[in-house]
Amino acid sequence: MSSCNFKQMFKVLKRLKVSFFILIVFLFFIFLFSRGHIYPPEKLKYGVTFSVKKARDLNLDWQKMFLAILDDLGARRLRLAAYWDEVEPRPGKFQWEDLDWQITQASDRGAEIILAVGGRLPRWPECHFPGWAEALSTAEREEKILAYIKKTIERYKDNKNIIAWQVENEPFLSHFGHCPEFNKKFLDKEIALVRSLDSRPVVVTDSGELSVWIPAARRADIFGTTMYRDTYSHILKRYIHYPINPGFFHFKKNIARLFAHPKKWIVIELQAEPWGPRPWQELTQAERDRTMNLEKFKEIIEFARLAGFREFYLWGAEWWYWEREVNHNPALWEEARRLFRK
Repeated sequence: MSSCNFKQMFKVLKRLKVSFFILIVFLFFIFLFSRGHIYPPEKLKYGVTFSVKKARDLNLDWQKMFLAILDDLGARRLRLAAYWDEVEPRPGKFQWEDLDWQITQASDRGAEIILAVGGRLPRWPECHFPGWAEALSTAEREEKILAYIKKTIERYKDNKNIIAWQVENEPFLSHFGHCPEFNKKFLDKEIALVRSLDSRPVVVTDSGELSVWIPAARRADIFGTTMYRDTYSHILKRYIHYPINPGFFHFKKNIARLFAHPKKWIVIELQAEPWGPRPWQELTQAERDRTMNLEKFKEIIEFARLAGFREFYLWGAEWWYWEREVNHNPALWEEARRLFRK
């Protein structure tokens, strides 16, 4: 072998050695940051998100459903939404009756409430703007949103059962839903307004699978992530199972903690209902089973625990009730009931 070939081989081996060392360091970094504390089952806390809009879509008595969630299911942690289009259906004309009733019923039972405010709130189409706001300019619409938020906070800030205010819903997932272009400066105005009106914590949420968390967590007193495993992509036209394990969420939390310091990290939206190409009430049983059923429900509860969180707001109470009342299938409702009755 010539000295030239020997030198070339030596350089290749040296590069391989360096690459191997970098790979080992990288894998150790992933391993280290994918670890974290896991709470025992008896330390976990569960709540639900309730949407009066979804209940109405199902043509069910939403008040009866809400009382069943409180009294039969036994939920004592709720996330409720002050939908802009429902509380201000006409400019400057506010209707509080439905939201008042929800908050009163929950408060009478000693339930803790996270009240979500903003133009973008839980449930499709994500942004819930009143029809009259469509003709407004961006500046005018933002001014009206701030005014509605101010009215909402002032109305409910004396209620001690409201433990936190959520400002917008997954604001950094701006491509999802029928919403205008995301304005980070306006989000900061909303958060500043809420903090100027009340001292309770501000919740800011983000996607568990599709966002980096840091911009949302830096703005939050309480950071809330979503957590999904099986979904349907309208872009890819196919069902998707996210190829992640609980360590993925440990990793994201540990990285985000280097840049953001919220006082609490929670799962604000834990998948516990189907996700298909159409609303789940329009899917067949087989289609619903592809993304959520009793077995998957049990699996994601354990998955979420292993992800290192302690507090979870389940997404799907309307579905469990619908299955029980319409399909005479109480299994999901009873399984959820065991969580809240522990």
